[in-house]
Amino acid sequence: MKTAIQTAIAACLALSATAIAAAPAGQTYFDQNCASCHTVDPALTSRAGPGLFNVINRKAAGVPNFNYSDALAKAGAGGKTWTREELDVFLRDPSKDVPGTAMPIGVADAKARAALIDYLATRTGKSTAPTANSATNAALDAAAWTMDKPGDLHHIKAADLAAPFASESAGNGPKLAPRPDGAMPAVPKGFKVGIYADNLGKPRLPLRAPNGDIFLSDAAKGQITLLRSRGGDKADTTTVFATGLARPYGMALWPAGANPKYLYVANVDAVVRFPYSVGDLKAKGEPEVIVDHISETSGNHVTRTLAFSKDGKTMLLSVGSATNIGAKIGATPPQPLAQWEAKYGVGAAWGEELERASVLAFDIDGRNRRPYANGLRNCVGMLVHPSTGDLFCSVNERDELGDNLVPDYLTRVRKGGFYGWPWYYIGANEEPRLKGIRPDLKNKVIVPDTLIQSHSAPLGMVVYQAPKGAKNAFPKAYEGDIFLALHGSWNRATRTGYKVVRVMMKGGVPTGQYQDFMTGMVLSDRDVWGRPAAVEVALDGALLVVDDGGGIVWRITPQK
Repeated sequence: MKTAIQTAIAACLALSATAIAAAPAGQTYFDQNCASCHTVDPALTSRAGPGLFNVINRKAAGVPNFNYSDALAKAGAGGKTWTREELDVFLRDPSKDVPGTAMPIGVADAKARAALIDYLATRTGKSTAPTANSATNAALDAAAWTMDKPGDLHHIKAADLAAPFASESAGNGPKLAPRPDGAMPAVPKGFKVGIYADNLGKPRLPLRAPNGDIFLSDAAKGQITLLRSRGGDKADTTTVFATGLARPYGMALWPAGANPKYLYVANVDAVVRFPYSVGDLKAKGEPEVIVDHISETSGNHVTRTLAFSKDGKTMLLSVGSATNIGAKIGATPPQPLAQWEAKYGVGAAWGEELERASVLAFDIDGRNRRPYANGLRNCVGMLVHPSTGDLFCSVNERDELGDNLVPDYLTRVRKGGFYGWPWYYIGANEEPRLKGIRPDLKNKVIVPDTLIQSHSAPLGMVVYQAPKGAKNAFPKAYEGDIFLALHGSWNRATRTGYKVVRVMMKGGVPTGQYQDFMTGMVLSDRDVWGRPAAVEVALDGALLVVDDGGGIVWRITPQK
């Protein structure tokens, strides 16, 4: 059965016998048979089919914001280019040239094809579509999964943001496919990757114990799993440390150092802790409830991430927003604004978003609840820098403003800081769907340190610091940089993310650049076989990557 798009394309390309015989001039032919599905305008506007301006000598599937068929996307990734000769072959019989393409009807008449190609060759020159230096496509340089390659460097700047609604929002959730036989993630030259543990279900965040054991939270199973390795290269013991938990996600050991006393776990609406001694394979009894409720609302974002301040005196907890942009909370808080912000912090939302999109602070025993920072839509990854003591968040930004808006980000989080959500984004850029509600906040929004391609879904992260004596320590150039897992897009026409990136740092401060480090888990704009969820540094210096799509923990080490 034909899809709607196939039917539309077939209709726009179907050629009557009379038209073929007449072999009309290329422009006339295009206007009569192709224009309902394709444009040739310099803005590269897409309809049922992609824009065809500058199509001659363009890479197949080369319009970044168009959702091509898997077959054509793979052809483009393999190097297929629309030379005149290639276009002639494709237009004669598209399904024969690229089996599986969404364009099944061709142009049988050779003269008609030649005239059409001649016309397309005239539709060339300087495009008015945004370029790599302009608002829409600055982010596209870092976007397409087909362009991912370990070592590639990206730098998205606040001045380069796309306009709201420059492209339509897409629903493009991934289909999880089996890992192809022999397939492994791609890593930079000089590194190798292997499997540390597999058949783990859907592990999320890892945490290394002082003896090298790795805790894994599993929200789906409501449990904490523990991995132990005698040799370092593979986990030879897998056990359930604790079960019966409510969507556990974030974990932290307290106090820091060689002899922690507790393992703290952030459930969806409570923080609990277990007594812990290094080497324990199972929890000692029932958990102690430290924070008996986190939020009065449930909502969309259910991950809760934990960290302790460098001095060990403060527990920090991230809570994501309940909605996309808090559109129904109303224009004013239930108390006078000054009174509200004195209690909940600058930029704090209200209603169903009360104490959401925030980092909260507590004493170690869960008392003295207070705001730390606001406007962080969904801080899924959170850590305290081991050297500087700065708090860092990786943030999933808002949806439905287009393929290239709003960039996700990684940033230092200032105490008392406001990062924009829901009224602003990436500095003083006003959310168009909430226009005019909080003009007082415009100049209070902190611009994040490192912008990540929109909809990449950054999750868990770690500062790379090789443990003392680590036999598999990374080269010194990596010391102090942050490794960040990009879980991958579900709402972008061209898939993005599904990789681990290295966030470049200097003196504990992000430079704004990030570099692809582990890629290769995407098969097409529909199919993926893995989804990086988090990273951790093993006791021997290896980088462990948690893949909740494949139920695998990958292990990356320098090649010797």
